Amino acid sequence: MDRAEERQWIRRAQAGSQDAFAHLYRAHVQAIYRYIAVRVSDPLLAEDLTGDVFIRALKSMAHYQDAGHPFLAWLYRIAHARVVDHYRRQGRRPVESDVEDQPIAVEHDMDSPMLRQQVGDVLREAMQSLTEEQQQVLTLRFIEGLKLEDAALVMGKNSNAIKQLQHRALRALAGRLQRAGVDIESFLAGLS
Repeated sequence: MDRAEERQWIRRAQAGSQDAFAHLYRAHVQAIYRYIAVRVSDPLLAEDLTGDVFIRALKSMAHYQDAGHPFLAWLYRIAHARVVDHYRRQGRRPVESDVEDQPIAVEHDMDSPMLRQQVGDVLREAMQSLTEEQQQVLTLRFIEGLKLEDAALVMGKNSNAIKQLQHRALRALAGRLQRAGVDIESFLAGLS
């Protein structure tokens, strides 16, 4: 939806229209869920936190002020705060899954899915070892696909600061992946 249309829906939602807020919810729920799911690595927890984001947005809707930024930027800020709150309550311990709960798929080429899973696990672990800001910039830029300027708006920084943060985050991530034994060139080739 374009900015003019979004502003109309926001005004209607601020006036108390449940349909207008539902429209904004449908337009942005998937992006917020993806953002959170990458950060917490637990689909059920991501659903809960996504719900919390929209509950908080609904409660604060009357006080929302359009400062020229997309509504989604405001939702990302709420989502980021919810993720930070979650990890503060948990003492920054990632949730470990029980081996018995993992499904075992039978495939003809069993090595490929297992290798992808292993690389995915290593990548998640490496991402979680980055700072909160580094995780956030990588998620916004590469998972959510935001432009540099939009990521800067969400994070409340200028574009140059986001470039530097992104560069440091990618270097740190590459270093952690190499220390974990991942061949970076093969890994990047597998992504394309």
